[in-house]
Amino acid sequence: MKKKENHFNLVDDLDDEDKAHITEAFFEHMVPKLIRCDARLGNLSCEFAGEKYKNWMIRFQSRGADFDIVEFEYDEDAESIDLDL
Repeated sequence: MKKKENHFNLVDDLDDEDKAHITEAFFEHMVPKLIRCDARLGNLSCEFAGEKYKNWMIRFQSRGADFDIVEFEYDEDAESIDLDL
């Protein structure tokens, strides 16, 4: 992770390795849950990829039977939700 400044302090920016890790965890852990929920688009906390990513959010959208991560965004107030319904 690289450092970048926000309004309050320095924030670690995601590097390509971090994004690859989050993407892998997204497809392994979250996509099956999103399919069960009939999700098409939304935002999720990246906490599913590990504690150090809990303040990162992804914006995802469906593409046919698959999903794409459209954007990564830092949010110091991010909260995760449980999709184990």
